[in-house]
Amino acid sequence: MLNIHTVVVGGGAAGIVAAISSKRKGFPTLICEKMPVLGKKILASGNGRCNLLNEDIRELFYNSSAQALTRSVFAKYGKEKMRTFFKEMGLETYSEEGRIFPVTNQSSTVLKILEMELNRLAIPVEYNFSADAISYEKGKFLVRQKQGKTIQCEKVVIAGGGKSYPALGSDGSCYELAEKLGHGIIKPVPAAVPLDIKDRLCHLLQGQRIQAKIRAIADGNILSEAIGDLLFTKYGLSGTAVIDASEAVSIAVNRDNKKNVCISVDMVPFVETGALENRIRERTKKGIGVEDLMVGILPNKFGRALKEEMGSRSPEEMAKLLKNRMFKVLGTRGWNEAEFTSGGVDLKQVNEATLESRLVKGLYFAGEVLDVCGSRGGYNLAWAWASGFVAGGL
Repeated sequence: MLNIHTVVVGGGAAGIVAAISSKRKGFPTLICEKMPVLGKKILASGNGRCNLLNEDIRELFYNSSAQALTRSVFAKYGKEKMRTFFKEMGLETYSEEGRIFPVTNQSSTVLKILEMELNRLAIPVEYNFSADAISYEKGKFLVRQKQGKTIQCEKVVIAGGGKSYPALGSDGSCYELAEKLGHGIIKPVPAAVPLDIKDRLCHLLQGQRIQAKIRAIADGNILSEAIGDLLFTKYGLSGTAVIDASEAVSIAVNRDNKKNVCISVDMVPFVETGALENRIRERTKKGIGVEDLMVGILPNKFGRALKEEMGSRSPEEMAKLLKNRMFKVLGTRGWNEAEFTSGGVDLKQVNEATLESRLVKGLYFAGEVLDVCGSRGGYNLAWAWASGFVAGGL
């Protein structure tokens, strides 16, 4: 049986930084990683560029239930400390529209820098270690592997991630570890995820991308809004606008089991309704057919689709439809297509100042395993770095 002070369960962004933070405090530390390598999700982040964090790190960019916790953690370990941490290890960064990236534009650079620091600090890693159970007896934790190996320690940091991209190591197994230790779990649902919608327009426009403004609506109430890319797909809707609005949709559909959830799409957000109606009327008077009414405003592929959609509608009806086309949401895509996880360990059971469990002394949490979900733009990695440092022993 190995005997060590701190065991970090999970070798992703939060886990690696938690281990570094712990060892820098002088505590013998070990990482238990279920995969054969560390940081696979780091490599996939930012489309391979690794959006490290954002220039504007505030609690407002996280789910409402997590804002007090994130505010507390970022007050201890904010943006400047994160940038300094990476710079001191040799990583140069730059800012692009508020998003911070490594100058190499390679996620592999970030992972390599972190691995070099683990090596410098002589932090051992137990690879292919899938933690099956954590028990607490007489002031000591026993972390048990499925194959039977057991590690004894005084402190445990659970940082095994959520459920998004399970092929990269996050399969939700750490929720079970937390539950067995008495913690409640807010039901995890996919976030930053495309939506399943069965609609003739999606079929006709499959592969077409436009700039749009969307609103997610459930039972007549607006859940979220976003502006950006809208991509029509064979299964429904995707694109940055949909991804940005999807967390609220996923919670409504997958957690709250709401049936009447829709996406309202403004396909011409750059033209007011009245002005659009006038353009349609003017073109109609010139004898332009329905299929060509939006040429120069929407891509040509819309021709056939609009002919089916509009029929003999009046210019006023056409304008309103283009500004408020409703799509009924059947569901979301699965964990393999979700960027983040919404849900996790109930934050009411975690100390905001230290991320220590309120139920089990010496047990800490970091990263996506907690019920913390940020917006796209480096917020979730920023949370991983900051929570890792605080949980590790900042």
